[in-house]
Amino acid sequence: MPAPSIVQQIISKLEDKNLLILGFGLEGQSTYRFIRRHLPNQHITIADQNELKANPLLTEDQNLTLISGPNYLNHLEYYDLILKSPGISFKNVDYSNFQDKITSELELILEVNRENIIGITGTKGKSTTSSLVYAILQANHHDSRLLGNIGTPIFDEIEHISPETLLVLEMSSHQLEFIKTSPHIGAILNLFEDHLDAAGSVEHYHWSKLNLFRHMTKNDLAIYCADNPALQQHMLNDNFRAQLISISTDSEIAANVELRNGQVYCHETPLYDIANDRHLLGQHNLENIMVALTITHFLGLDPKTSQTAVNNFQPLEHRLEKVATVDNITYYNDVIATIPAATINAVKSLGNVDTLIFGGLDRGIDYTDFIDFLESSNINHFICMPSTGHSIGQQLDSQKTHFVDTLEEAVALASKITAKNSTCLLSPAAASYEFYKNFQEKGRAYKQLIHQLASGKQLTNQKQLTDRTENTAPNATSKGQYA
Repeated sequence: MPAPSIVQQIISKLEDKNLLILGFGLEGQSTYRFIRRHLPNQHITIADQNELKANPLLTEDQNLTLISGPNYLNHLEYYDLILKSPGISFKNVDYSNFQDKITSELELILEVNRENIIGITGTKGKSTTSSLVYAILQANHHDSRLLGNIGTPIFDEIEHISPETLLVLEMSSHQLEFIKTSPHIGAILNLFEDHLDAAGSVEHYHWSKLNLFRHMTKNDLAIYCADNPALQQHMLNDNFRAQLISISTDSEIAANVELRNGQVYCHETPLYDIANDRHLLGQHNLENIMVALTITHFLGLDPKTSQTAVNNFQPLEHRLEKVATVDNITYYNDVIATIPAATINAVKSLGNVDTLIFGGLDRGIDYTDFIDFLESSNINHFICMPSTGHSIGQQLDSQKTHFVDTLEEAVALASKITAKNSTCLLSPAAASYEFYKNFQEKGRAYKQLIHQLASGKQLTNQKQLTDRTENTAPNATSKGQYA
């Protein structure tokens, strides 16, 4: 009798259970569709803070209980399984009496198919690295899927997964927080201060990320970047059972994968010549390349094909993305840079930044080192947007600092003050969702403004520009349209 398929194994864990889908965003809807494809008559409860009754996906389903409103997190202990969406935070919730009931698409696929899963996380770089691994697998004609936090929920593709399919899963801290199973191959790129609004503390945020390695066995591979101090400290102090593979570009750090004489080596095997012409710029992207090639090296893929895939790989949208050169000023979109370290990396990677546009939602991150970096940099113009940009700007050289309220004002001003044959960089060092739905919306708005510049359209009137170039600190209570 043939072994049950991946889908059958997951369905067996769900059928005849009192199920709660907690959160009805992208992943919650994916989970609902999957259950209904295979268990059309099983009763399900869906809970979300937002109103659910008008959702067209649910209107014809008679086997549903819908819970919405501010008390949607009450009585979670009632259910057999809680299929939690990543966007639901338990920061102020006592989950001790139902923690063992929490599961997710990620946990379920790990429970039945962990040997074929490559999990990639980190504060920054996980989308680029996951996409790069997938590109290398595709170049080698390997049956594979790119899923998870990158934007495609696992259950959207699960029926197309065979026992030979490799799954490259980008994993966020929200997805990793409650997992009890780890993948066969995992990579953690770095640990910085981020997501404190959901995690509650740096310690808990890092703990969630490290869950990727925590349930590995001695037969699994745990790949990590030793150049990141916080991550290296955990790897030295925590008792992980997996085979640890360290990566470093620093000649002072002993590592399994290292940079020697312009070549990336895994022990004595050359993986990559960094003199190759490639599109991924900067030291942080070199680390991403090293991680990707380490993974594919251990998978036994053809090294020349893998190297060519790296060289041909284009940066993802919103990640050091070259938008256009207008009037001898080159504009870059790095709106994914939601923490100071990412913006610092972007400035270092480009090397010719005359104007930096930054600022966004204040999530309680410490900007001391960021301010020190800006003060010692060669950047001539800081265009500061609310809210963090306004507070940081007041601590910078007033001759270089400009305060604006909107992205439109920022781009119009940058076009006037940025030196010719140099770069204007949007790299917020903060989250975008104070005035935007997400970083993608902000990045696309920025690109649209640049394209308007290229077409010769006026972005704002001269009076606004005059007002904004006076370097007057904003009123502490003022709120702009954008951040």
